[in-house]
Amino acid sequence: MAKNNEFVKFDKVDKSYDGKVLVVKDLNLDIAEGEFITMLGPSGSGKTTCLMMLAGFETPTNGEIYLDGNPISNIPPHKRGIGMVFQNYALFPHMTVYENLAFPLKVRKFSKDEIDKKVEKALSMVSLSDFGSRMPAQLSGGQQQRVAVARALVFDPAVVLMDEPLGALDKNLRESMQYEIKHIHESIGVTVVYVTHDQSEALTMSNRIAVFNDGKVQQLSSPDKLYEEPVNSFVAEFIGENNTFQGEVTDISKDRCKIKLDSGKEILANPIRVKSKGEKSIVSLRPERAIIDPEEKMDNKFQGKIEEVIYHGDHTRVRLNLLGNKEFILKVPNSSARMDIKLGNEIKIGWNSFDARALDPK
Repeated sequence: MAKNNEFVKFDKVDKSYDGKVLVVKDLNLDIAEGEFITMLGPSGSGKTTCLMMLAGFETPTNGEIYLDGNPISNIPPHKRGIGMVFQNYALFPHMTVYENLAFPLKVRKFSKDEIDKKVEKALSMVSLSDFGSRMPAQLSGGQQQRVAVARALVFDPAVVLMDEPLGALDKNLRESMQYEIKHIHESIGVTVVYVTHDQSEALTMSNRIAVFNDGKVQQLSSPDKLYEEPVNSFVAEFIGENNTFQGEVTDISKDRCKIKLDSGKEILANPIRVKSKGEKSIVSLRPERAIIDPEEKMDNKFQGKIEEVIYHGDHTRVRLNLLGNKEFILKVPNSSARMDIKLGNEIKIGWNSFDARALDPK
C-alpha cells in the first residue's frame, strides 16, 4: 500500500491563548506516514503548542489539523488513536508495569488474551520482558522511560507524540535512549512527532526536522541539509556551532559574492540569501570547514591569533581573533598533533567560499 505523504497535516493553523498574540502563526506542515519528524526550537517558539494541538489538549484558533485525511479538531484526545510520551513518564505509581501497559488496552475494550499478547510484545520491544510485575518506583529513570514508550505503542496507535521525553535523563542514558527509540521506530514504522530543544538529539533521531522560532517554521529539512545548508541566520546559529561575520555585499555573481566586513577586510562567500550589491549580510561558516595552513587555491586565507585552546579528547577547540571576530572557533583533530597551536601564536586559516554562506541579517 502506498505511503500517505500527508498522513498528518497542519493546514493554515494559528494558535492564540489570549486572542491577541499568536504563538503559532499560519502553520502549514505535512508529515508522511511512518516518518520521524522533530519539532525543534527554543522555549516559547511554538513547538510544544503544535504537539498539544495534534494531541487534542489544545484547539487551533484558526485552520485545521488532519489525520489520515480526516479533520480532528473536534475529536477528543482519547478518540484520536494517538500515543503520548511525556518527559515526566506519567506512569501510574500504584500500578505494576503490566497494569500500566494494560490500561490503554482495557479502556479500548480489548480481551484479556489480546491484552496479554500486546503487553508482552510491547515489553519485549523495549527489552523489559521480565519487568511486568515491578512497580514504577522499583525501576531506574531509563527503565521508567522505556515503560512509558511501550505504553504509548501498546495499542498500535496511528501516531506517537513525544514531548521532551529524554529531558530528565543523564547524558549517557539520554544518548542510548535516543538510539533505542530510533531503532524501535525503524522496526515498527509508526509515525513519530517528537519535540525537543536539544539540537544533537534532533539530528541523531529524525528523518526531517522542523526548526521553530517565533511561532513559525524557519526551515524543514533532513538533518544533514539543515546542518550543511541553513536557510537563514537563526537556523545557522541554532543548529550546531557556527562562526559569523557581518558585512555588506560589494560584488555578486551566480555562485560567489564578495562581502566587505565591518573590520574593512573582504571575504568571498556563497550567496544563499543575498541578491544584490549594498545588501547587509551575516556570513555563516561551520568551525570544521576552516583549516590551518590552507592550500594556495583556497579563496579565503587570513592570519589569526590564538586566544584560547581547549582539549576535547578527539579534537582541540581553538578560539581565534580573526578578521575582527574574537570568537572565531576552529576544531582541530587531535590526530594531527600540531606543535603551533599555543596561546598567542599567529596561524594562517583558510576556507572555501562555497562553505561560507551569505545569509540575511537577523
